[in-house]
Amino acid sequence: MALVEMKDVIKRYGDKLSVDHLNLSIEEGEIFGLLGPNGAGKSTAINMIVGLLRMDQGEIRVDGISVKEQVLEVKRRIGLVPQDLALYEGMPVADNVAFFGKLYGLRGRQLKERVAESLAFVGLADRGKELPKTFSGGMKRRLNIACAIMHRPKLIIMDEPTVGIDPQSRNHILESVRELNRLGSTVIYTSHYMEEVSAICDRVAIVDQGHVIACGTQGELRERVADEEKIKIKATGINDQVIGELRMHPRISRVMQEGNDVELYTPSSQNDLQDILYICAKHDAIIHSVVCEQPTLETLFLNLTGRTLRD
Repeated sequence: MALVEMKDVIKRYGDKLSVDHLNLSIEEGEIFGLLGPNGAGKSTAINMIVGLLRMDQGEIRVDGISVKEQVLEVKRRIGLVPQDLALYEGMPVADNVAFFGKLYGLRGRQLKERVAESLAFVGLADRGKELPKTFSGGMKRRLNIACAIMHRPKLIIMDEPTVGIDPQSRNHILESVRELNRLGSTVIYTSHYMEEVSAICDRVAIVDQGHVIACGTQGELRERVADEEKIKIKATGINDQVIGELRMHPRISRVMQEGNDVELYTPSSQNDLQDILYICAKHDAIIHSVVCEQPTLETLFLNLTGRTLRD
């Protein structure tokens, strides 16, 4: 059953079309990834789902409820972890969580229990009396998650929750996402980090320029580029002659160079690597390393858009 439905959703900022006839169906119980570069429209789409932005056209339903017609009912079902931290830095940690609980109508013993439960979940059980302004970026992100989940929402939306944090905090957040899903929440996870989406998401929508350009399970998406492998070469002496000859090769689809690093795409690295090494050697390029990689979500994105996720 679809928990979130977006049909032909459009959002403009002046003359700029930020979301362009966006269609999405997110099933109950899944971790759904929105993958795309900065500016692709991911955050705009999220803000329309939660009712923070009004759509210009289209329809959005959460748990069968129209966002346009019953936005407060929709908000009660959602926990949002925004890209920009939403905390009161001068208020104790436990009071921050309690504040958000009160917005959802929690009071008394139930509120106290939920505060303790939420802080324990994110590993901050013993930090309730401290001030967030003393925390690291990763700890603040974890506190933001505690604030978002304390009313036990049916849908949890995490918008770029690992931007600018340390690897340990990133791993903690990714494991928190898995655990929240195991406990019954549907999760929408937006990111421009392909490796995070690959690690946790059941299905993925690749978004670019405000619309979905591919959607499916990771296996389904990889099948679309199953006939291409990436070869990464580090070498000195790579000149225009080498690059030109590689680009003329009938089985190499793309060649990209940045200094001494060259990336090539071919149907079979095993069959074509000998040709590639011969071309380099013929022009006196010195090879330092060669790495062959199987297709990834990033490969698919590059195929579909002509650019990488970090562009």
